[in-house]
This record gives sequence, structure tokens and C-alpha cells, in this order.
Amino acid sequence: MAEQDSFSPINGDANPQDGGDQPQVAALAQYIKDLSVENPSSPQVFQWQEQPQLDVQFNINVNKASDDLHEVVLKIDASARSQSGVHFVIDLSYGGLFALRNVPEEALGPFLLVEAPRLLFPFARQIIAGATQDLGFPPLMLDPIDFAAIFMAQMEQQQSAGELPQGEPTVQ
Repeated sequence: MAEQDSFSPINGDANPQDGGDQPQVAALAQYIKDLSVENPSSPQVFQWQEQPQLDVQFNINVNKASDDLHEVVLKIDASARSQSGVHFVIDLSYGGLFALRNVPEEALGPFLLVEAPRLLFPFARQIIAGATQDLGFPPLMLDPIDFAAIFMAQMEQQQSAGELPQGEPTVQ
């Protein structure tokens, strides 16, 4: 194993062979921050004949944990409802801890709001699918999300409104 990760987020040491000022990114951890799974209409829901309407919403929050560490939380709210009532409600906050060193300021937003959620999404998707299956329904397989297109649309909206990005980036 000649190559090893030279970025140590705990003590901040970098291997001197790596050039020292090159951008470095590492995914340190992924975790369920919060999960709520509800089947409020059971057992009656399993006798209903009508097809429920699905509603899926997501949000991305970024928190700076320290100088080189950022927490990215992908929040997904999924629910199924019909005229008979609520079939299920799932609220998932799935987080990732990312170490970034020597990343230019203009690249932080694109990484934290596009690449990091793109890395987290498949795992969050699997949790949602498993949760709906555990509730007694077919697994809910969420369609992929184009985080880059959403980021670009938000940037265009901020530019047309004359707003300058401030603080940590947040997408809804």
C-alpha cells in the first residue's frame, strides 16, 4: 500500500510529500442523524384500495464543525396520503462529515451543496426504501436528484435578485 490518505483531520498533519497546498477532501463519516418512521393508519391502511399520492421534499444543511470540517445533512421527508388518510410518513436526516483543506472559497459551495449530497444520497435512498418496506409497503425507490442543476438554479436566482451569498450555504 504505497499510497495512503495523507490528510489527518484530527491533528491537521499533512504528509510533506503531497505538496502541502493542494486541495484535499475526505469523507470521514456518514450517519443517520435523525429518523422518524410512522404508519399512523395501520392496520386499516392495508385494506384501502386507493392509490396514495407521494410527496417527497428534501433540504441540504451545511454546518461548519471546525476550520477543516463540515457537516452536510441531507434531509428527506417522504409521505404517502390518500382521501382515506395517511399511509406513511418518513423523515430522514442523513449526515456526512467532510474534511476539506486548501479548497478555494469559490469551490466550497459547489462541493458542499452538490458533491457531498451526491455522495450521501444513495445511502439515504436505501434507508428510505428499507423503511417503507419495513412498514409493510413496497420499497419507495426515490429518483436521483440533480444537485448540480438545483445549485445552479439557486445561484441564478440569487444573482438575479442581487443577493450575495453569505455565511454557510443552504439549499431547500
